[in-house]
Amino acid sequence: MPNLSEYRQLAKDMSVDAVALVPGPNFTRALGKPFMSHERPFVVVVPGEGSPAAIVPNLELGSWDLVEFEGAVFDWFDQTGYDDAFAALAKHMPLTSLAVEGQVMRVFVSKAFTNALPDLRIVDAEREISGLRIIKTEDDIAALQAAIDISERALERVIADVRVGQTELQIEQALIQALFAEGAASLAFSPIVAAGDNSARPHGKARADYQIKPGDALLFDFGARKHGFAADITRTFFVEEVSDEGRAVYDTVLRANLAGFKACRPGVTAHDIDDAVIGVLEASPYADRIRTKTGHGLGRDVHEAPYIMRGNDQKILPGMVWTNEPGLYALDNFGVRIEDDVLVTGDGCRSLTHFPKDLTIIGR
Repeated sequence: MPNLSEYRQLAKDMSVDAVALVPGPNFTRALGKPFMSHERPFVVVVPGEGSPAAIVPNLELGSWDLVEFEGAVFDWFDQTGYDDAFAALAKHMPLTSLAVEGQVMRVFVSKAFTNALPDLRIVDAEREISGLRIIKTEDDIAALQAAIDISERALERVIADVRVGQTELQIEQALIQALFAEGAASLAFSPIVAAGDNSARPHGKARADYQIKPGDALLFDFGARKHGFAADITRTFFVEEVSDEGRAVYDTVLRANLAGFKACRPGVTAHDIDDAVIGVLEASPYADRIRTKTGHGLGRDVHEAPYIMRGNDQKILPGMVWTNEPGLYALDNFGVRIEDDVLVTGDGCRSLTHFPKDLTIIGR
């Protein structure tokens, strides 16, 4: 049976009538089961006072019964549409204000609410709603560690077989197979396997027509999902050999990564950590290759708060998990990124990622 007390209290704290959740990380956390929505509105409304209610696509009712939801349910069919369900919810719960997940609720769902409740005030409460899961529990951390361990075992298997002449796509396919072979429930996201000039694209896509060459940087950014939690790891290798420039760039990125660990402790801000990391890159001869912030929070979602960037004065607290992923990218040349998943502890931090990050040459 879902425990929605946190969301009920949040509605009171924000002085709104209710909080709405739609399928995504917060919905799964609250209900205990994942659901999809696609083109279909699917919403749980938790009021500050009284029982919750839900709008549920009829085809999901069989799965919804497993949630043991205690509240009114308004279902709807594809053939007749969802307007009547929202009208019934409005009659049952005549809201004047509603807090929603600004990064998750889609425009057509919010318009369905305002069509049924023309005077409804919708409040963006992304930070407050997602903030309820920003401090990880022991179970959360164990799930994260399981996802990370699976990811690291898969990477170790794949790099042992990398050879000159393979394509990025072949290596990516091997990585996906290894992730599932090692126990992943699913992929945290579509992996990035990028070599040579493609490694300079922070979110490059694997190419079927590029064969790995000696001296290429080979960047892996990937993660398994396990027990609902996502790993997010990046390692950059060099194939058969590495140039002096490659060594220098790699060393710079590694020193920036280590500076992030040194700067992390309870009470500092996300700005402080990013400033320490980016400062190392800015002081190098490669400052013009900086293209990204240091990192982001990690948990049920691959990207969540806290966002580790200058200008974000959010305090870092024990139990938060964030990615430490500095990089340098020279378009038409190569890129290097090193990413660890970091848990904030009572007196500092520790890496949940253990895969070696000394410069490594593979494929020989």
